Amino acid sequence: MAVTFDSVLKDLNAKKYKPLYFLCGEEPFFIDSITQKVEDIIPEDEKAFNQTILYGNDVNMTAVTDSARRFPMMAERQVIIVKEAQNIKDFDKLIPYLKHLQSTTILLFAYKNKKADKRKAAFKELSTMSDCVYFESDRLYDDKVANWIMNYCKSNNISISIKAATILADSLGTDLSRVVNEIDKLSLLIPQGTEIKEALVEEHTGISKDFNIFELQSAIIKLDHLKANRIVNYFEANPLNNPLVVTIATLFKYFLNLLTYHYQKKSTPNSQDLARQLGVHPYFMKDFVDGSRIYGAAKCAENIHLMREYDLKSKGVNNAGTPEGELLRELVFKIMH
Repeated sequence: MAVTFDSVLKDLNAKKYKPLYFLCGEEPFFIDSITQKVEDIIPEDEKAFNQTILYGNDVNMTAVTDSARRFPMMAERQVIIVKEAQNIKDFDKLIPYLKHLQSTTILLFAYKNKKADKRKAAFKELSTMSDCVYFESDRLYDDKVANWIMNYCKSNNISISIKAATILADSLGTDLSRVVNEIDKLSLLIPQGTEIKEALVEEHTGISKDFNIFELQSAIIKLDHLKANRIVNYFEANPLNNPLVVTIATLFKYFLNLLTYHYQKKSTPNSQDLARQLGVHPYFMKDFVDGSRIYGAAKCAENIHLMREYDLKSKGVNNAGTPEGELLRELVFKIMH
């Protein structure tokens, strides 16, 4: 049965185990986190006898099922983990094992970087079994990462400001392993019970709290030409940390949401409901209220068209070699005029 990441962790923490776990999808963080939890089921002093780690490049399915059919040694259960399971070529040979699961074995497949093709017999069977945790690990969309950071911090008793979470999300993107690594490092630098703020993010991650896409967007919303130009200059001098394609994508998302805001604000006057429709934290609704006073619906549509044009230029289309910094300068000027 299909399940959520949180529900899988909840059951594992409650020691409610299934004999079979099949984890697939494009987001490795969720797969790795569940895999680690299953690895932790066997105590350290028993792992030599009752935990087996296999790799898809090195084994076929017969070797996997032979291991799974063994009995644990002087213990209640054994754990078999198959990493890089997407490289196993003969998955259909798992079907006989699915008909007669070994009750003292927990067998986990970590099938990374893609979803399994449920048209194939083995995967179809896995996805419908009541004794199998079938988890599809989807990548987060860019606009969901900041909220995910807030929820991750909350569940781990870490306090973080909304702005600091947004800066991390905008700067680190959807690589959740990298995001969590940065959060965990930052949490060690603050006294217990205090909050991770944007100044701490700037000091210890190399992400500037004054020169980032979040602040560029804010300058554009407020028509602060001087601040916008300073940030563009900073981006031009630090292109590796501020790729043009990411900057354009973030501004595109804002103006697309602002256009939606113009058309939805009358029919959805409740700010919380409107934030949900836009897929943003309610804290940021002020950006749309302020932006709507400067940029009407027609100008939003014009800016969206501009960003599509400059996205193509950044990829070499109709561009005779203009550097990225100059392209961004032109784009920001046209957006604000």
